[in-house]
Amino acid sequence: MRSPDPLPNLGAPLRPLLGRELRALAAGRAPWVMALLLCPVVGYGFAEAVALYAEASRSAEGFPELARGLTPLDGVLVPTLGAFYVAVTLLFPFVAIRTLGGDKESGGLKLLLQLPYPPVALILAKLAAAMTGWLLALVPAVSALVVWAALGGHLHAPETLNLLLGHLLYGLLVAAVGLLAAAVTDGPATAAIAALTFVLGAWVLDFAAAGQGAWMRRLADLSPTAALRGFEGGLFALPAVLGMLVAAAALVALAVVWLPPGRPVPRRLALSAVVLAIAVLLGLAATQARFYADLSETRRNSFAAGDDAALRHLREPLAITVHLSPDDPRLADFERQVLGKLRRLVPRTSVTIAETPKGLLTPSGDDRYGLVLYDYGGRHDESRSTSFREVLPLLFALAGVTPERIEAADYLGHPLVADARPAAPWFYAVLPALLALAWWRAWRPGATPAWLQHKGGFP
Repeated sequence: MRSPDPLPNLGAPLRPLLGRELRALAAGRAPWVMALLLCPVVGYGFAEAVALYAEASRSAEGFPELARGLTPLDGVLVPTLGAFYVAVTLLFPFVAIRTLGGDKESGGLKLLLQLPYPPVALILAKLAAAMTGWLLALVPAVSALVVWAALGGHLHAPETLNLLLGHLLYGLLVAAVGLLAAAVTDGPATAAIAALTFVLGAWVLDFAAAGQGAWMRRLADLSPTAALRGFEGGLFALPAVLGMLVAAAALVALAVVWLPPGRPVPRRLALSAVVLAIAVLLGLAATQARFYADLSETRRNSFAAGDDAALRHLREPLAITVHLSPDDPRLADFERQVLGKLRRLVPRTSVTIAETPKGLLTPSGDDRYGLVLYDYGGRHDESRSTSFREVLPLLFALAGVTPERIEAADYLGHPLVADARPAAPWFYAVLPALLALAWWRAWRPGATPAWLQHKGGFP
């Protein structure tokens, strides 16, 4: 007869458990190998980005209009961290899986479950260890930003920190995916395949949504890659932050459900359904947290300050019907310059893409192709322009408001002709040597700090 499970000691100190996980992480190979691989990859991407930025800066010398298009965020930061993003997508799941899969493979998980800790504490400790590995992998990217500043490059603190926040949330989500894959599957190899299938599925979804229908585009907007793209543009969106946190919490909760080996499968499925239902409700609630902040130095995600203030006072429903096909480049430009900003500023905005089949004489076989219809408070207007310079006066006329003209300083750009090749020894030799030395010291017997050493027979 199966004895009842003992109640976990919720007051047990978590420090020994966390120390064990950090010791296992430091003694493992996966986080160190990922950090070492990132050194030349990030270094090469950074050098190429600086070289291209320098070429554009030479063309902009003496031409202020060209200089205004030079932003370090687009030219240097996003390409440099792009290499880090690829590594997190392809390599970081192995680090997260190893924190749990290694214990399952060796049988140590059964011993851990006998300790006075609930399964959620075990999963959170492993998540903390995995994110420590993420911080280790971030070292080459952060050093590239330091080198950029040393070369005289400009770093706008709000947009830089916002970009790092986006990558942190993406890394947290990938770590949660890895832990769930390790909890559900029997071995690290199967878990790695499952985790990579999930994270690469986000890429496939983004590619498949290009030029497809509205439902496919909305589904693609839920992918973590799409959320990260907003951070890369300098936009802090509270719905995206909460959505990624809810998704990570749901994956962690599912890992807790599937972790205990003796739990019956029907009960696991029932608990999983409850977790997913709660996650959906919280995700829907997150979409209502309408707080956005344009942290980009160029204010690319905003209209003029006076126009923004006037649009926030539009309380009646605004319905926009766009007669453009999904693959029309004008629709992508309209979405970037007008529609995305209106959704953030006007609470009750709805956009309908009126898709029609293509014909012989016009792109859609309809004389209305290219027409945009606006309906606000029972008043209607239409236009074929997708420029905010014509759309905003039309909306203000429909709403009967006059925006206040607020003078703002123009963005002048940050051209810089710099050469990152002298920093190559740092990325190809010095930093890898320092990481290898740190790996050796962490692996060397007796090198574990006193606060991480086990006490009282803790495994």
